[in-house]
Amino acid sequence: MKIDFKGITGEEISFKLNRVKIAPDDKLDIKPQFSRQVRKVTGNDKLNFVALSVKIESTEEEPKPFNVNVTLVGVFEVEDMKGAADERKFVVEATKLVYPYLRATVTNLTASAYIAPLNLPVISGPIFPEDRDQFAFTAGGELN
Repeated sequence: MKIDFKGITGEEISFKLNRVKIAPDDKLDIKPQFSRQVRKVTGNDKLNFVALSVKIESTEEEPKPFNVNVTLVGVFEVEDMKGAADERKFVVEATKLVYPYLRATVTNLTASAYIAPLNLPVISGPIFPEDRDQFAFTAGGELN
């Protein structure tokens, strides 16, 4: 299988400051929520998109000083993908390739908002739990 990284685009990048008062002694738990979508283009099985998203949203139960919503889409051309095992391998590798861009975007976005930059964790292994369990993985959806 040959994977060719064609590029990356920002589908959504947003920051909203919330006027939340947090006591100096309170510990702030950001709890970013990650998600991923994998898509193929109808009529071109070689062209694949992997969208990684991170959301940080304030709620009444868990107030946060800001909301962040970032979705980046990696564009890949994949040749000789044979079967579910190759598809799984591609998705895991593509996710590992796109994640550092997502991480940098969140850091730059928060720094550009003149707050202390938020640094998402460095992750060297699989990011999503289903990538660690070979029987739990599914990829779906096609773009028309």
